[in-house]
Amino acid sequence: MSDDRVGYLDPAMDDAHLAVSSPPQTEAPPQPLTGSGLPGTASSRRERAGHHARRVRLGLKRPHNWMQLVKFSAVGATGYVINLAAFAALVEGASVHYRTAAVLAFCVAVTNNFLWNRHWTFKATHGHAGFQAARFLAVSLFALGFNLIVLEVLVSVVGAPKIPAQAVAVLAATPLNFVGNKLWSFGKPASRVRSSAAG
Repeated sequence: MSDDRVGYLDPAMDDAHLAVSSPPQTEAPPQPLTGSGLPGTASSRRERAGHHARRVRLGLKRPHNWMQLVKFSAVGATGYVINLAAFAALVEGASVHYRTAAVLAFCVAVTNNFLWNRHWTFKATHGHAGFQAARFLAVSLFALGFNLIVLEVLVSVVGAPKIPAQAVAVLAATPLNFVGNKLWSFGKPASRVRSSAAG
């Protein structure tokens, strides 16, 4: 053991020397690395999730949002009819495989829904149509994936008829569509939200 170390442990040393020679005791321990290896990644995700949950809770208290939900549902109803009509025509009339028919019917319905939701439901013509369309498509693809999972389970596992199974699958995916498009596709940019809050 070195003399320095012995001196450090010597109780006879004065407090001034200890204050200089002893390592700092009040430093906070380093943050653990999480997720991608960056400090605070997990907590940042939790904060964002909490922020979105608060937005949804506050949104449920505003009548304007319920009116948008009514409009979104009306648009969804037209898309629903278009989706099923296209699906039935492809499966029954053109003998297209039901998975392929579901994707093609989705493409027709999503175009209808985007136009109506942008101009009528959310009145979001202030935003860039291309960006909105890309986000709308991303949300819709996510909902389509969920739709296809439900459809596959109903047809292959449960043995349900294809057209009623598609009807149930579309209904199951509808809540994902509304929340994603309300908060992301047609949501106000952060600068507009800050301006309206300030005013």
